[in-house]
Amino acid sequence: MGDEQMNSHRLAITPGEPAGIGPDLVLQIAQRDWPHQLVVIADPALLRGADKVILPGVGEASSAMSQLRERGLDTVIPSLTQPVLGICIGMQLMCLDSEEGDTRCLGIFPAHVVRLRGGENPLKIPHVGWDTVGRLRSPLFDGLGEDTYLYYVHSFAAQACDATIAQTDYGGIFSAALGRGNFFGTQFHPEKSGRAGERILRNFLKL
Repeated sequence: MGDEQMNSHRLAITPGEPAGIGPDLVLQIAQRDWPHQLVVIADPALLRGADKVILPGVGEASSAMSQLRERGLDTVIPSLTQPVLGICIGMQLMCLDSEEGDTRCLGIFPAHVVRLRGGENPLKIPHVGWDTVGRLRSPLFDGLGEDTYLYYVHSFAAQACDATIAQTDYGGIFSAALGRGNFFGTQFHPEKSGRAGERILRNFLKL
């Protein structure tokens, strides 16, 4: 990994799954020699004051949106002006809606989230493991080449749309990553994707 300089910022991470992506992500970043203060919060005022925000998501779509609404974050997150990164279901929650629980989401990205179909010769669902990501078109992927392998664990995915900045084919094309303005999302898990995932997190922190 390169030695690019990064200014010190306050990085806010919204609460994630108790035994899942939230703690994994915090540990992944905390173990790196990066000059950032980590704050795991769900307070709207503190979120607005953070330099960067990561939305890992929690559970399935309908329950995750219910938790965001209970905390008032369903109106706060779309109004944020600093760089925001949604990961896995966090990205799905930033879309228009999801087939999972017939859920209305935050509407940041013009994409619908649908269940993976597996194609004509059905592939195993959920989609778990390493897969390639291509058609990269975002500063998130600086330093990475086409067909980079990243790690997935999911049964639902955002359809390709104008905001798609990377894609994967698993029985059909879906959005591996989305981007619009200051908002970004990845369906794959950068915190589980080795050096390539570390590069993506570094690129986000440099935005």
